[in-house]
Amino acid sequence: MTLGNLLTVHQILPDMKATERWSAIVELVELLVAQGQVKPADRDTVLAALRQREETMSTGIGFGIAIPHASSDRVEKVVAAFGRSSTGIEFDSLDNAPVKFIVLFVVPKDQFQTHLRTLAAIAKFLNDRSTRDRLSAAGSPEEILAIFQNS
Repeated sequence: MTLGNLLTVHQILPDMKATERWSAIVELVELLVAQGQVKPADRDTVLAALRQREETMSTGIGFGIAIPHASSDRVEKVVAAFGRSSTGIEFDSLDNAPVKFIVLFVVPKDQFQTHLRTLAAIAKFLNDRSTRDRLSAAGSPEEILAIFQNS
């Protein structure tokens, strides 16, 4: 499973407004609700699952990357959103650096292996410096999606 399969241009925010971790997560969940990936009635439940995971340990993994994720019985398939911040978002990352790239995903509750595989694939993809450079330079959601699809 690749991010190119999980994302559409409508699930990409090239210029996030958030400046801190929780508002960034809310901003991406709102995008998923607006795109019909999460039902409006399930918004708070999904946010609670993400908050619970985030309070265990920050999902800021370093190199300007955060991967907030959770399992929820409110989704039937993996849903994801990507956000980019030119200014950086305070995320309590492992390296204390501001986060520029956020991939948020929610996996159905009973799909533990899918959860781990998705997390590993995203981390591996974003760990490549040239990928991060290309994502920084991309001018539109379409260009960002093409990077995810062609890697």
